[in-house]
Amino acid sequence: MNLVFLGIIIFIVVVIVLSYLGKSDPKKISKGIRYIIIFFSVILGLILILAGRFLFAIPLFFLILPIIKLKSGISILKALQLFRLIYILRQQGRYSFRSGANTTSSSNLTIEEAYSILGLKRGCTKTELNKNFSKIMEKLHPDKNKDFDATRLAQITSEARDKILKEDFKN
Repeated sequence: MNLVFLGIIIFIVVVIVLSYLGKSDPKKISKGIRYIIIFFSVILGLILILAGRFLFAIPLFFLILPIIKLKSGISILKALQLFRLIYILRQQGRYSFRSGANTTSSSNLTIEEAYSILGLKRGCTKTELNKNFSKIMEKLHPDKNKDFDATRLAQITSEARDKILKEDFKN
């Protein structure tokens, strides 16, 4: 419904602008267009001057991201991957920030949930599966992370890998 009103408003504005341009002098129109081009060029230049430092620094930031370490010794990139895993588990009702990992069994894990926990899509290779599983387990393994929640998250991750191996790689 809003798109209809927006379309009507745009149509009315276009009709008004075209009727104005049809009645005015061509020299006046070309002079106005020149001023508009100059105005927007200056605005764009100011934006690039002020924000250019940050815009050009974004690719460097993503290159440095895996190197930056947090207090706990894990990199920011690994922390973001861990947060993604916790978010997926919270959506499925398998994890809560208040009580840590839920005590309910996750044996009813579906294949789609297993793929989303490991950050993969259906049809991936066994090498990709093992690589993603290893990356997640580096962060969650109980020997490296003494938190109770990490133990339960590691169990869920292992169940997800086992489910995928059982259903998609039955060799």
